[in-house]
Amino acid sequence: MFELKPCDPVTYRQQTRRSTLIVAVLFLGLAMLLSSLAVMLFGEPGGDNFRFNVGGVFAGVLITVALVRGPFWTQPWLAPAVYGWQLKRSLMSVTNVMHKVTERVQANDPAAIKLLRFYHLGVTQMHELDANSSAQAQLVGEIEAHKAKMEALGIDTDQTRLDTTWLQSLKSA
Repeated sequence: MFELKPCDPVTYRQQTRRSTLIVAVLFLGLAMLLSSLAVMLFGEPGGDNFRFNVGGVFAGVLITVALVRGPFWTQPWLAPAVYGWQLKRSLMSVTNVMHKVTERVQANDPAAIKLLRFYHLGVTQMHELDANSSAQAQLVGEIEAHKAKMEALGIDTDQTRLDTTWLQSLKSA
């Protein structure tokens, strides 16, 4: 279950740039070290060592991914990037069933109505965090109309949590 959290967009962008830089420097260092090590151990002086260089870079990628998804994933310096990744994954899970969501919203299905509201709130936050105001401006009318519909039906508009049962009910419908 994913829940939207309040984030300052400026701070978020600063922190994600910093964590991206840390991961990139780590990858570059690992790739250079492992490539050099592979050439030193297995290469031929003056020979074609391209495959050892590529192997070192590939190993650097694998180790970097393992570090990011393993011990770094819970580190505070990576938390904003992890949150952004989880936000986008959650929104994509809704986007994948959006045709069913809109169909069920028209039929006044409460789960679909709540799911669409979560999606609108999540997309709004994602656009704010990414400083993408032009994309957000295109959705304002749709978001406000849906919010008004929720209020008319007496459904709480504060849908900051993605309930996986909403998705399951749409997939089985």
